[in-house]
Amino acid sequence: ATCEPFLFQQIDAVQPKVIVALGAFAARTLLKTIDPISRLRGKVFQYHGVPLVPTFHPSFLLRSPQYKREAWDDLKKALAVLGRDVPSSSPGQPS
Repeated sequence: ATCEPFLFQQIDAVQPKVIVALGAFAARTLLKTIDPISRLRGKVFQYHGVPLVPTFHPSFLLRSPQYKREAWDDLKKALAVLGRDVPSSSPGQPS
């Protein structure tokens, strides 16, 4: 809460087209919710007029690689929000 005004200033200065919240703490803090990341991910929210895509934290994915597919789906969703081409395969896999 103390740093939130600085975050708003940074968002105004950077003017991001999308924000990707990495992990439960980031997503819960920005969205002001107690919902688990498993319920938040896979959706696009609005955060002060900017699309926000929650996904798993990279350290979680290192411990639980079976969730990488879901994280990749979230990143593809962020690409779609940006209007970018969305790859049909995972990184490192043939298309």
